[in-house]
Amino acid sequence: MDFQPKSDSNVASRTGARRWWKTRCRPIRILPRVAIAVLLVIGSIVMADDESRGENNLPRPLVIGHRGAAGYLPDHTLEGYALAIELGADFIEPDLVSTKDGHLIARHEPNMIATTDVSMRPEFANRKRFGTVDGFPEEGFFASDFTLAEIKKLRAIQPLGGERPTDFDGTFQIPTFEEVIGLAKRKAKEKGRTIGVYPETKHSTYHKQLGLPLEARLVKILRAEDWDHYDSPVFIQSFEQSNLKELRKMTRNKLVQLVDANDVNPDGTIDFTAPFDRPYDWTVSGNPTLLARTFGFFTTDAGLKEIKSYADGIGPWKVYVVRTKVIGGTPVMQPPTDLIERAHKAGLLFHTWTFRNEQRRLLAEYKGNPVEEYLQFYELGVDGLFSDFADTAVAARVLFNLNDPAFARCFVEGPNRGSEKKRDCPERD
Repeated sequence: MDFQPKSDSNVASRTGARRWWKTRCRPIRILPRVAIAVLLVIGSIVMADDESRGENNLPRPLVIGHRGAAGYLPDHTLEGYALAIELGADFIEPDLVSTKDGHLIARHEPNMIATTDVSMRPEFANRKRFGTVDGFPEEGFFASDFTLAEIKKLRAIQPLGGERPTDFDGTFQIPTFEEVIGLAKRKAKEKGRTIGVYPETKHSTYHKQLGLPLEARLVKILRAEDWDHYDSPVFIQSFEQSNLKELRKMTRNKLVQLVDANDVNPDGTIDFTAPFDRPYDWTVSGNPTLLARTFGFFTTDAGLKEIKSYADGIGPWKVYVVRTKVIGGTPVMQPPTDLIERAHKAGLLFHTWTFRNEQRRLLAEYKGNPVEEYLQFYELGVDGLFSDFADTAVAARVLFNLNDPAFARCFVEGPNRGSEKKRDCPERD
């Protein structure tokens, strides 16, 4: 069993490489089968699924376009977000970092070397340097060294070029958060359905140390867009805790505490190796209580209760729910944990990440079919999930809802029957 990421010239930093490898490669026997999502007509799926909208005109569970449509187009571009919406995503996720002049742009990390063509632009060659992000040094080109005008000269590239399409590398601009919101609003009007944004404040402590704090700028933008209400189609997420507590005092938007880790040990326990051992604000706090904790604290009953005091939901890496244990040299799926149930009991929404289609990323028990993973998590009761392939997530959600005879009937016959008044298709509880 090999848990080491294969070499990729586009993934230069330790942090970037680690984030990229979150779904680790596992040895599985790939069965030749056609993906269910390809067999279904995406347009009709989305239209039918739109009929099962609940509170705030949103379906359950939510499908969140992870960095847009990262399985098909470069991360964090307007084109990628638009494709995710076309494929049925309910929310799109912009990771936010700051430029030198204080603009919030959509990039996965402050270091842009893996996600833009900056290293191929001679005019910016002198910007390459070593920087420290969350205590770890890395070399690259940092957004905080560029003005927005300079950022707009760059173009996005596919960070996983060894396995995903690179046809559009060097084509699409880097969007601002305002542009992402504008897209979501335009598409919502065009599609006649709610489309939300799910921004993540990336490396909050790091940005504060640079004198470029993210929180006030984020709140100001949402307020200007009149999207600063509890029922606005917005979730704000962070791996750090102190900035979420700060945001709780600044905004009525829904907040989600992300929960990270480094890996899964062969014995099935969670590995908390730095810098993925705890929120970085805990690491620099000097507080003995926080320094004694790992991210795992958030998954305890005491941790869930603490999250509830400042946030509306929890967003754990999916291995906190389903993980493997090596038995006889083979990774074997273990019974699901009770984390979802306990989070709900604590009054928290439960959104998990990240779902991908590549067969090498799937546990052997899914037999090469990503739909099986979605169905398992839907059945376990997640309120939403992040996917690089929104079309597969939406198709699986329809399959899951087809277990409800009323939904299945409405799915086939539509909400209008004879002289009946228009009604929504029932939502599966």
